[in-house]
Amino acid sequence: MSVLLTGGAGYIGSHTAVEMINAGKEIVIVDNLYNSEAKVIDLIEQITGVRPKFYKEDCCDKKALEKIFSENEIDTVIHFAGYKAVGESVEKPAEYYRNNIDSALCVIEVMKEFGCKSIVFSSSATVYGSDATVPYKEDMPTGGCTNPYGWTKYMIEQILRDQAKADKELSVVLLRYFNPVGAHESGLIGENPKGIPNNLMPYIAQVAAGIRDHLNVFGNDYDTPDGTGVRDFIHVVDLAKGHVLAVDYAKNHKGCEAINLGTGNGYSVLQLMRAFEDVNGIKIPYEFTPRRAGDLGSCYADASKAKELLNWKAGLGINEMCRDSWGYQKNKK
Repeated sequence: MSVLLTGGAGYIGSHTAVEMINAGKEIVIVDNLYNSEAKVIDLIEQITGVRPKFYKEDCCDKKALEKIFSENEIDTVIHFAGYKAVGESVEKPAEYYRNNIDSALCVIEVMKEFGCKSIVFSSSATVYGSDATVPYKEDMPTGGCTNPYGWTKYMIEQILRDQAKADKELSVVLLRYFNPVGAHESGLIGENPKGIPNNLMPYIAQVAAGIRDHLNVFGNDYDTPDGTGVRDFIHVVDLAKGHVLAVDYAKNHKGCEAINLGTGNGYSVLQLMRAFEDVNGIKIPYEFTPRRAGDLGSCYADASKAKELLNWKAGLGINEMCRDSWGYQKNKK
């Protein structure tokens, strides 16, 4: 039996593929390469010694998914596929709703058709919305999202909850990510955005590499210790390991469970930037710019439920996040 990773050539998907293979699990990857590259499959093989089966297909294409399910014995899906940039979602809401919700519905429908009863969904802390107080706990109300990206995650969570109510044999794990950063210690895979990075760490790394002149810090008037936004940054390898444990949990569980994956610690934009400077010995020039649409001042997790249900806890800190991000950026030159 295999685990299907939709969007498995992307940033989080590729690191999860490595950890799944390292755990002895058989995987299949489907990705349309919208925000990733086919060479990632080669790099996964280089790291693990195992080449995962790969399909270049779009998860919004139901016929393509049916073909993948018919050719493989899929017993669990990890659904990563989707557009993921908060700022872009504000500018292109219809595209985000169409792509993210359509792809999820296609996956759910094909799973039902082929009797696949286990899904781990790549959700987000954005579902907690603007009224939530930190630290975020899974039993808090969701909704009130500040951007279309967050609303797509919220809506897909609701669709999966309803599906689990209708099908008592279905197991759904909603993994609510906080802010994944870092890269594999080999330097072979990491966050490699096309065009201008939407996320903080790859932007810092590109400034360090001389690709960008300076870092734009969006807002310095938040109600935080230094006025810049506070986030719960989590090393992508820790996050990937959480998926391996979530797959095992899902196979022995029925119904729908939401679980935060975060460190439980908040770092501001300036704190992360200065940690990068200290760890790597590189100065990062920066400028303050106006707040970005859809951003919150402070966001970090209560991660106790992940420890309780999955026996998972983040093991890598901010220094490793900064070291591995720079290691990957240097390796790309």
